[in-house]
Amino acid sequence: MSAPVVPILPETVALAVEILSGGGLVAMPTETVYGLAADAANPDAVVRLYQAKGRPRFNPLIAHVSGTEMASREAVFSPLAERLAEKFWPGPLTLVLPVNPNGTVCDLARSGLQTVGLRCPSHPAANALITEFGRPVVAPSANRSGHVSPTRAEHVAADLSDRIDLILDGGPCDVGIESTILAVEGETATLLRSGAIPSDVLETFIGKSLERASGLAISAPGMLKSHYAPNAQLRLDAAAPEAGEGYLGFGPGVREGLNLSPEGDLAEAATKLFAMLRALDARFDRIAIAPIPWEGLGEAINDRLARAAYRDN
Repeated sequence: MSAPVVPILPETVALAVEILSGGGLVAMPTETVYGLAADAANPDAVVRLYQAKGRPRFNPLIAHVSGTEMASREAVFSPLAERLAEKFWPGPLTLVLPVNPNGTVCDLARSGLQTVGLRCPSHPAANALITEFGRPVVAPSANRSGHVSPTRAEHVAADLSDRIDLILDGGPCDVGIESTILAVEGETATLLRSGAIPSDVLETFIGKSLERASGLAISAPGMLKSHYAPNAQLRLDAAAPEAGEGYLGFGPGVREGLNLSPEGDLAEAATKLFAMLRALDARFDRIAIAPIPWEGLGEAINDRLARAAYRDN
C-alpha cells in the first residue's frame, strides 16, 4: 500500500502526530531535504525507520527539536554550543553534543554513542509537527540509504512510498543540501560534515578555525565514503561529456545536459543538485559533472559529489 501524499494543513499535521505517536513513519519537508520522521524515544519506531531506509545501524540519526528548550533536555550545551544554537537555529546546523543523562533520544538512534546530534529546522511544517508532537523526532533523509537525497515529495514517494505511512508535501526544499554538522566539546568545534552553512561562515562566527574529523569513526550522518549515490557512474571535474554520458554543468556557456546554475551561483546549485542528479540518473548509466568551485557552499556540494562517485571495489 502506497503512503498518501498530502498537503500541509492543520488536519494533516495532526494526522502525522497521531502516526508518530503510534510508532509510525512520516516524511516531512525541511529547508534542507525531506526527512523521514520517527519518535526519537521509541526504539521500535527507530528500528522500523532503519529497516525502511536500509540504513546501517552504526550510522547515528539526527534528532530534530522545536527549539533550545527541547534541545537542552537532550544534550549538555557548552557556552560555545549555546552561542551557535542562538545564532544559527532554527536553520541547517546540526550540533553533536554530550548526551544529557535524562534525555529521551533512545540509544539505538544514537548508535550507542554518548553524544546526540540535534537540529532545529526552520521549515514551518517541520517545526509545527515537532512542536505538536512535543518531543524530538529523528529524521534522516527520506530515501533509501545511500541514494540521492530527496528534495521533493515525489522523490520520497519513488523511494519509500510502500515502506512508510504518510508523506507531507511542502513543495521543493529551499536549501536543497543537508545541514552542516559540528561536534562541540567545550570550546572546540569539529566539522563532521560540510553542509548548508559554509565552514568559513562558522569560523568567522566562532573566531577560529574548525577542527576537521579524521573520518575513521562514524560519529554523524553523511560520513560514509559512499553516500548520496545514483545508480549511474559519476565522473567528476569533467569539462565536457563523453559519448553516452549525461552532463551536469555549472556556470555560463554550458550547452549540453543540465546546468546547476548558469550564473555560477552556488546557492542555486545546492538547491538543484539532488533533483538534477535524479533526473540524469533516470536517463543515463554514466554522468559527467562539471568542476564546482570549493569556496562557500561549493565545499558541501563537492563533498556530496565525491561520496556519490565513490565505488568500493
